[in-house]
Amino acid sequence: MIPALRRLLAFWRSAYPVTARPSAVRFGLLLLLLAGFGITLLLVPRPDPTALPQFGDRLGDLAPVAGVLGGALLLVALVPRTFITLAAGAIFGALPGALYALGAALLAAAIGFTVGRLLGREFVAERVRGRLARLDRWFTRQSVLGVITVRLLPISGFGLVSYGYGTTGARVLPFLVGSVIASAPTAFGYAAVGAAVTSPGEINWFAAAPAALGFIAAAVLLTRWWRAER
Repeated sequence: MIPALRRLLAFWRSAYPVTARPSAVRFGLLLLLLAGFGITLLLVPRPDPTALPQFGDRLGDLAPVAGVLGGALLLVALVPRTFITLAAGAIFGALPGALYALGAALLAAAIGFTVGRLLGREFVAERVRGRLARLDRWFTRQSVLGVITVRLLPISGFGLVSYGYGTTGARVLPFLVGSVIASAPTAFGYAAVGAAVTSPGEINWFAAAPAALGFIAAAVLLTRWWRAER
């Protein structure tokens, strides 16, 4: 990983010397930030799910706040949302865990979008041409339904999509609303699974019902979006 990072730095220095525009420097910082998160994600071991409830007990009343803030920071650091939601269900239970996971997703989406907008938007806007320019205009006029559709597509992780949206001309409010709605089905489903892992005798599987409704709603939205785009 280290030699690959060094080659990336050498390429960036040759392509954008010291006299490069500030937008190029900021975009380079964004790429280095994402590369650093990716390397860290590969090197740091993940905790044992069965030990998560004890961690929540030690935090006491601060556990919900720590769960939302910690989950958001982990999502920003490109940790998969599946793991965050499973951990929230294991610590707090099915329904509370799903709600805390959604709060973390909303906060992480806002942070990732803001960082992408500050570090990458100007660079992208200066260089998009042709089809990329049309794609950027599509993101600019995108509604909540469009954001939901992109979020549901298996193209990338939650955090990386947030950074990417920030580099486009997308509006922040539809992006945040669409991100939360798209995250809801799997939030309830995976939180129920996480709760079942740590407390199999206490789980109420009706807590997973919103996930089924969410998947049905997602299928309807995808169909409507496809017809509208055609």
